[in-house]
Amino acid sequence: MSSHLQQLTPGDPVLSPHAARSTGSGTGVWKHRLKLVFPVLVLGFFTLAAIAPSWLAPFDPLAINPADSFSPPGPGHLLGTDESGRDIYSRIIYGARPSLLIGAAATAIGVGLALILGTLAGFGGRWLDAGVGRILEVLFALPGLLLALVFIALAGPGVGTTIIAVGLTTAPGYARLIRGQLLTLRHSPMVEAATVLGRSRAKILTTHLLPNALTPIAVLGTLGLGQAVVWAASLSFLGLGAPPPAPEWGAMLSAGRTYLSLAWWMTFFPGLAIVLVAAAATVLSRVLNQGEKS
Repeated sequence: MSSHLQQLTPGDPVLSPHAARSTGSGTGVWKHRLKLVFPVLVLGFFTLAAIAPSWLAPFDPLAINPADSFSPPGPGHLLGTDESGRDIYSRIIYGARPSLLIGAAATAIGVGLALILGTLAGFGGRWLDAGVGRILEVLFALPGLLLALVFIALAGPGVGTTIIAVGLTTAPGYARLIRGQLLTLRHSPMVEAATVLGRSRAKILTTHLLPNALTPIAVLGTLGLGQAVVWAASLSFLGLGAPPPAPEWGAMLSAGRTYLSLAWWMTFFPGLAIVLVAAAATVLSRVLNQGEKS
């Protein structure tokens, strides 16, 4: 011990083990917060655009001005104009509302349906688990986008149909996760103690099982928000979403592909908005997942 003490000079800092852990954890907190900057800025900006687009958009997204057709990005029009002289930036801002609405509503439908199916499978009897399992296997056998196309073909195109279609295609993944969480928690000491104390099955489900199973669902739902926005844009690109000339990102991509060699900005900037939202949702879900594990 004396040899170690002799190596210290009066000016050297001395940290206790607790202080060393606090310093390390402080650095980890700052890294965690820095990772949130990108998703918070991107999702915050487009959420504001969806709530109050007139605050951010300088032009009417539907106003036609043939004299300004195919104007490149510049001071007058920050992101250029389309074939009808409509401002691309204003249309992207106004397009945030239907795009995020479809993504959020479809995710909510998917999670809600998954809660029902996952709870029946994970907390019900053996026959319920087997029946729900067969339903999920059939849904997983079909590609998600193909299932959405089949539903839209039967129900007809439109924003409401797109929301339901995307929600149905995302539900099986959430349901399988909820089922796995409930099956794991059913045999945990927490549930066994609640059973010994005479708690009812409904009380155990609502008090102990679902709150613990919903934490990973929140992480997956954040990731699913970006996926839902991409799928909604894909359906609109195919002409199955919002009808033109509505300012919707997928429809703007579809309209711009005709003039790709003449006005690249008509396709580039709506596509960039989709990529930014999807990337921000992915980063946010990973940060939330890391926070849950820590």
